[in-house]
Amino acid sequence: MKCYLGTAELINNMDKKATWDRFYTENSKATNFKNFEWFFGFDAIRDFILPMLHSLPNSDALHVLDMGCGTSALGPCIYRYSPWPVQVTCADISAIAVRLMQEHTETKALQPQNTSSKLDFLELDCTHLHKHFGSESLDLILDKGTIDALLRSREGGAKASWVLKQCLKVLKASGSLLQFSDEDPDARMLWLEKEGREPGVMAADVGVQEVGELRGVTYYCYQVTARPVAQ
Repeated sequence: MKCYLGTAELINNMDKKATWDRFYTENSKATNFKNFEWFFGFDAIRDFILPMLHSLPNSDALHVLDMGCGTSALGPCIYRYSPWPVQVTCADISAIAVRLMQEHTETKALQPQNTSSKLDFLELDCTHLHKHFGSESLDLILDKGTIDALLRSREGGAKASWVLKQCLKVLKASGSLLQFSDEDPDARMLWLEKEGREPGVMAADVGVQEVGELRGVTYYCYQVTARPVAQ
């Protein structure tokens, strides 16, 4: 998929809905739909995601959020390949991206490995996660480039911090945020711990594993969990 926006224009404005509506509108002009993957696709990280799903308590279907899904196949692949029942919500700020994904999955008629699994698409600004989902409602949140996009945009730093706090509020006590990024752990782990902290309420516990090197860039998987802080 070709990107028609200038690189500098895109990077500086990645915190804005209009940028992504334009991006996906321009990139949908091709005759054949093709998923657009930031960083990498599902195959590169399935060994991080599927074991994580297996480790979570699952008396009911696990609720998984692909935050800022764009037109990635990540969410649909989890729905398709998870042997455990999952409710996968793919959410994006761009209504264009959401419509494209709905149309594509309907055309492909994806079938889940577990017949109890469900897949849905949602137009949602990720700064409103808590308002939409409520406290302790999600088992797993996947962030493949969303907070990175906010951090790298001209005015997105405060939004990135807010989104992280929102993620920790909507996760169940047993849940985790898996964040995939190319930022070095020395910098990203400190940022996650600092910005995930809410004095007197919660702290953020952060772990990291190397995903591997792709096209000369090393990527990491950061696992973030909320820990209540005693008053």
